[in-house]
Amino acid sequence: MADKIKVLDPRGFPPKVTGKRLAPRLESLDGKIVYLVDCLFDNSEVFMIQLQEWFAEHMPAVNTRMIKPTASWVDDPDMRSKIETDGNAAILGVGL
Repeated sequence: MADKIKVLDPRGFPPKVTGKRLAPRLESLDGKIVYLVDCLFDNSEVFMIQLQEWFAEHMPAVNTRMIKPTASWVDDPDMRSKIETDGNAAILGVGL
């Protein structure tokens, strides 16, 4: 093989990640607002819809709200602010 193949990683370089403490655990989700965040990965919306249906069937006292960021892989301060202001918890759905 006289020719060489050059392979590039399309994901680029990962950003530096600084760890943060988790939010305190709620004693109960009853009467609370839980945001189901569709992170725009493949099939994540399907999963979040199924999760919302599960909550409705098994934990009807929990108020779930679906929400999506404006773009994938980008921080969405408006979405974070809405969850922080209106919600008590959030579940991030990353799909399959």
